[in-house]
Amino acid sequence: MIFVGVRRLERSARRALDRLNEQLGTAGLVAAATVPGLAAALDQHEAAVRDILTIGVESGTAVAGVVLLAGYARGIQDHLRERGLALTTPADAADWSTASWFHMRLLAVCSMARNVLPGHPVARTPDLPSLA
Repeated sequence: MIFVGVRRLERSARRALDRLNEQLGTAGLVAAATVPGLAAALDQHEAAVRDILTIGVESGTAVAGVVLLAGYARGIQDHLRERGLALTTPADAADWSTASWFHMRLLAVCSMARNVLPGHPVARTPDLPSLA
């Protein structure tokens, strides 16, 4: 019975990540491929998120990566809402070059979510330095 609950939680997390990807990820990842320096900034944000979720979260390696990523993204979005800020999508690639920390962190989540397999933790990349 627990397995069914875990699968349901993962599906819910995947839906949340898919919505975020529709809002930010698709346009942001295209911009990262075209705007000089944006891919490097995105890589740094991904490394920081990876470290936070694998090192900074108790039992982080035992929780499905999609669940951790969705929870992390939700926390950022809640933080914005609590301060009365709305998350808007940068209009074009040039706007992505000046995107906020929040945009870049959520874009990193979208990028990472594309590579997380169901039931698997967020993978560590040993050749990247820790940025957490």
